[in-house]
Amino acid sequence: MFIQTENTPNPEALKFIPGVPVLETGTATFADAKAAKNSPLAEALFTIPEVRGIYLGADFITVTKSAESEWNLLKPSLLSIIMEHFVAGKPVILNTDNRVESSDGGDSEIVNQIKELIETRVRPAVAEDGGDIVFRGFEEGIVKLELHGSCSGCPSSTITLKNGIENMLKHYVPEVVGVEAVQ
Repeated sequence: MFIQTENTPNPEALKFIPGVPVLETGTATFADAKAAKNSPLAEALFTIPEVRGIYLGADFITVTKSAESEWNLLKPSLLSIIMEHFVAGKPVILNTDNRVESSDGGDSEIVNQIKELIETRVRPAVAEDGGDIVFRGFEEGIVKLELHGSCSGCPSSTITLKNGIENMLKHYVPEVVGVEAVQ
């Protein structure tokens, strides 16, 4: 098994691509070892003390580390855990408690336009960088988005939200006046 790695815009996050499916549907995010109890893979990755977050996508794993640690020291251990997990055929998720799905947000035409733009233009682009952006609501002209994986805590996420996503949404959906990150 050969696992590729890719840098992300977030210097504290690294994307691991095992060459096999990670999750068949949805995504999952884990902020700590306690939250990772339903994922044998995430739980194993959290045995490394410097790991601060795990994001699981369809075909990749994004690991976020502590600011004071270095990738050249962590990467071999992370690669070993990921390889051992997939070679052993262990499940990635035992249940779906930490799956990230878009919220309903209503059935209005405006909300449907916003969701479609996020699904077709935003999510594929940020997935390339090892992250995800999920629609969480639309209130009084403000689109609420939740950041996951390498996007969460990324120094450039504010610029991406304001200059990229907000400008695009305002262009296509005039009712949008702003974009806000939520937890």
